[in-house]
Amino acid sequence: TMVTRCVCFHKTFRELKKIARKTGAQSVAELQEYVTFGQNCQRCHPYVRLMLKTGETAFEVIEEGEA
Repeated sequence: TMVTRCVCFHKTFRELKKIARKTGAQSVAELQEYVTFGQNCQRCHPYVRLMLKTGETAFEVIEEGEA
């Protein structure tokens, strides 16, 4: 199973990537200035950081402590 979205706020990493490109956001906090995501369980944060770093929008599940 691939992780492709912020489940709590129904935002795909593909959507978030487009917003990051458009705004120049380079961190979770910067991106949150433009779009609401990652404010409940925050489990998407390591994936969003990877997305911002690599440009990928689908990830294998990260185990606790890996990211």
